[in-house]
Amino acid sequence: MTSDRIEQLAEIVDHAAITCTEIGMLTADEPELTIANAYAVQEASIARRLERGERLVGLKMGLTSRAKMEQMGVHEPIYGRLTSSMVLSDGGRVKLDELCHPRVEPEVAFIMKDDLRGPVTPAQALDAVAGVCAALEIIDSRYRDFKFTLPDVIADNTSAVLFVLGSTLVPADRVNLGNLGMVMSVNGSIVETGSSAAIYEHPARSLAELANMLARRGQWIQAGQIVLSGGATAAIALKSGDHVRVDIDELGSAEIVVA
Repeated sequence: MTSDRIEQLAEIVDHAAITCTEIGMLTADEPELTIANAYAVQEASIARRLERGERLVGLKMGLTSRAKMEQMGVHEPIYGRLTSSMVLSDGGRVKLDELCHPRVEPEVAFIMKDDLRGPVTPAQALDAVAGVCAALEIIDSRYRDFKFTLPDVIADNTSAVLFVLGSTLVPADRVNLGNLGMVMSVNGSIVETGSSAAIYEHPARSLAELANMLARRGQWIQAGQIVLSGGATAAIALKSGDHVRVDIDELGSAEIVVA
């Protein structure tokens, strides 16, 4: 795929994100949109955000559930990028009229103290972590009728739109990261329960896998960045008036309000 075509596709997904406009699948008109090309489109679309003054604040993992990977016919997760415009304060407000198909899922987030370059093991990855906290990620696919292929999702920055971190940061070596129970509730009623074990079998494995995938593109996780390790339960659709909260063992809570 030519660099001009990559820029054209990046403009399409970027415009859809900033205007909340639905688009058709890119792969319907572009058979050359392989996974590798989709990551190039993602990088080009994020470059447009940075040119507008946003800052790169971290990365996120997707498809960290074994069941989801099997469903999509892939053998590794996917990743996207987080920018400063996606950050919500704990208890912050999500505006539905600025989104297309918003859903929310609970996550375990890492805050990095050191650069992390792959290849690394999960233990080595944790050694670069400053702390761990509860998080909620709001995802929002811009594809019409919620229909897309894996390259489409990657090109659309894995549906990244907003996220909130909990107010409690815990050192990684003081937490049983491999089996943290969590409860997500909406308006006080439990809607999903799960465990951090659902995140690529262990959130540290997800973090290491991210570093290793980035290394294949000559990239790395930088000190100070945030890493969302992946959804621990099914994502639920957001409705006006919802108050969504996740409580995670040893990590505390994170919450949002939907307007």
